[in-house]
Amino acid sequence: MAYFKGSHDSTGVPASPYSDLPEAVIPEDNLPSYEAAIGNNLQQTTSVTNDGRIDVDVNSRFCRALSRFIPDFKAPLPTEEESGSPEYSQFPEQKGESSIFHQFPIKLNIVIQVVGSRGDVQPFVALGCELQKHGHRVRLATHNVFDKFVRDAGLEFYPIGGNPSELMAYMVKNPGLIPSLKSLRGGDIQKKRVMVAEMLDGCWQSCLQPDPISGRPFVADAIIANPPSFAHVHCAQAMSIPVHLMFTMPWTSTRSFSHPLANLKFGSKSVMDQETANYVSYSVVEWLTWQGLGDVINDWRKTIDLEPVPLSEGPLLAETLKIPFTYCWSPALVGKPADWPSYIDVCGFFFREPPNYTPPPDLADFLAQGPRPIYIGFGSIVIDDPERMTKILVEAVHRTGVRAIISRGWSNLGGTEEKDIFFLGDCPHEWLFTQVSAVFHHGGAGTTACGLLNGRPTTIVPFFGDQPFWGEMVAASGAGPLPIPHKQLNVDNLAEAIQFCLTPEAASAAAEISHRMRRENGVVTAVRSFHANLPLENLQCDILHNQPAVWLFKRGGKQIRLSKAAAGVLFQHLKVDHKKLAINETKTIRIVNRRWDPLTGTVSSMLGTSTDMAKATTGIITRPIQAYQERQRTLMANEAPESASPHLSPAPSEHGSISRPHTSHGGSGSGWKTAGAVASASASGVGGFFKSYGRGFYVDLPLAITEGCRAVPKLYGEDVPENEPIHDWQSGARVGGVNFVRGISEGFADLFVQPYKGGKDGGALGAAKGVGKGVVGMATKTASGAYLSARVPCLTRLTVLAATLGVVAYPGHGIYQSIRTLVHSGARKAIKLARRQEGEYLINTQQLDVPLILSEFGRLCQKESRQEISDPIEK
Repeated sequence: MAYFKGSHDSTGVPASPYSDLPEAVIPEDNLPSYEAAIGNNLQQTTSVTNDGRIDVDVNSRFCRALSRFIPDFKAPLPTEEESGSPEYSQFPEQKGESSIFHQFPIKLNIVIQVVGSRGDVQPFVALGCELQKHGHRVRLATHNVFDKFVRDAGLEFYPIGGNPSELMAYMVKNPGLIPSLKSLRGGDIQKKRVMVAEMLDGCWQSCLQPDPISGRPFVADAIIANPPSFAHVHCAQAMSIPVHLMFTMPWTSTRSFSHPLANLKFGSKSVMDQETANYVSYSVVEWLTWQGLGDVINDWRKTIDLEPVPLSEGPLLAETLKIPFTYCWSPALVGKPADWPSYIDVCGFFFREPPNYTPPPDLADFLAQGPRPIYIGFGSIVIDDPERMTKILVEAVHRTGVRAIISRGWSNLGGTEEKDIFFLGDCPHEWLFTQVSAVFHHGGAGTTACGLLNGRPTTIVPFFGDQPFWGEMVAASGAGPLPIPHKQLNVDNLAEAIQFCLTPEAASAAAEISHRMRRENGVVTAVRSFHANLPLENLQCDILHNQPAVWLFKRGGKQIRLSKAAAGVLFQHLKVDHKKLAINETKTIRIVNRRWDPLTGTVSSMLGTSTDMAKATTGIITRPIQAYQERQRTLMANEAPESASPHLSPAPSEHGSISRPHTSHGGSGSGWKTAGAVASASASGVGGFFKSYGRGFYVDLPLAITEGCRAVPKLYGEDVPENEPIHDWQSGARVGGVNFVRGISEGFADLFVQPYKGGKDGGALGAAKGVGKGVVGMATKTASGAYLSARVPCLTRLTVLAATLGVVAYPGHGIYQSIRTLVHSGARKAIKLARRQEGEYLINTQQLDVPLILSEFGRLCQKESRQEISDPIEK
């Protein structure tokens, strides 16, 4: 493994201080179960150490099953065309022009969604400032506590809720996102789930709501997010806009190294090699995370008119959808794995412009009184016993005879002031790390990057998340010792770490990394990566070329793309009716339930339908209770003073509000309304039962069998072409017809092609296998089973069933999607209203060339009309 240096155990896995920690089996009731089989397999596959990392048994049945869906490592890596990578505009760096600034041609509204501590938010502040240089309007949506920090940097801010202090405390107790028994008993899990639900809704509002202070309308044209914000892909799907993920730790499956939260357990007789185990570890961690939060996410998706994500699709959604991903670490530490496609980049650390800082007199005096001190600090980490931690730090400093600056941080570390120890409040690392000889911290990516950029030997005391990963990377580079897990920290090992960091070898290794990092520009490269992955062809307005197209005006089979401002001008001059404008889907995201074979597809569909029917039946009783409780809370809230929360009450806009209308309640009318809400909830439970029954047996089940039959050739290595996305009855009918014709031609061809290919590659045995493949392909692809009816009656039944269902299932699914779009239209209406409001704002505040817009629109309409006349086929 080229990415790790240092000692290895017998399995080839890098030695880690986490591998010897005692284990504790996950309690059976700690995660909500979706399907019993999945839950049982996960419990048999994983266990959790006392610091929350995940021990993965690579010989388990679940891991072996996942390994079958991994690309062939022996085969060469697929090209972009072969892998079906999404098509994006190219915004390449010209050779020899790395220092030349290329401004992106379209000015976007970009929302950056971030969940985490200040160390997680700070890199995205730097990213937002760089994006502003291209003329983009940038809103950073994160926790309320970072309001001033973000606005002081010159960015717009939107609060999404959530308490980062409580989140950090939870993460310290449950570092791998897997709850401990103590957290279960203390009610931490339910609190975290409520917090996640609040942040999900906040992220959605950040895409649509006006600025909470100025009231200036805002509708996102693109989303940038870190993965723990969870809402990113779903918001992008609802709005049909591009999304780009950025993170500081590996989140994409690779054969080069395992997931940073996973400890791989091979056993004495491993059935899986190192590369396969590395790849599988990402799936296992994602499955565990989705099993804990999937129901919260799916409940929230319903509020924005999206269907629930299937259990089989949720864990690796970003990889399945090929979402562009930029990793914010230095290639000097960890290079980009060879099996990551081109839409995944490693760009370098994000650094903001160093702030102007003048140290207070007491800090300046301390620095001037002796040799350079070391720095010790844990930032936003909330430590259970800060007094004990302070005692360890002070005693280790005394033992080694060094001077030290100890940051108080969120845990308020501190004690009696001493001659050689200075307890520090808030201070920018960019300045401070130039004044010290070595740094000792929790291992946040930003703090780690700042220390190495300044050439400081580093010791990491990790608590959770990506911190152990960075500790091992620093140790592998020679710039520091192996990381010390915070629960193992004591005076002895900290003193040894201090002595290691003061050696010439550690200083030389840190200086070498600093030299390489100073040749990188992570923020600029990340912005270039973001621009390169935008669908430029679908994004540009046909009239105002520097603005994004958000509307589609259809005229005679042709389409004109319009920006918010251009459409606003055309509205004012009665050139178009807003009712005739459709949303321009700059990036369409379709989440489909992929089937592996007819058997599992049928069973999964029936289980899903049964579960939905059971939930609907329960809802006949529970929904009225919930409606009553919600009604009572609403009445109490209306009687209480209005909240000052900017998230709940954004500043009013002169163009109206897209928030839910506020209605006062009182008197006898409220009782009737409460009774009506209860009755409506009960009726919805009854309706939900029949809806689940009808959809399950007349739409989902036929579709699952059809898709399962279509997927069978994948089991023996044959490529199966993707169908056109189905979004209405017309697309469903097209897919049904194409699938019917393709099935006939390919099914009959398989009877001859597969034996020929098999014989050519494997002789007589290969030809025999080819006959088998041809028969199976015939059975699952064709729309006629007459040829096999006398010889293979069971395959004939499968053929006839697949043929019949294929013609019916796809149009039926399309009809369902058409009906659903009509019924669930609240989110789309909110998006349209918000875009019209921003368009009105823009034409009132910007200097637009109205005559040019009108004449260009007229020219485009005439052009389309001439094309219709000259093209009788289109006409």
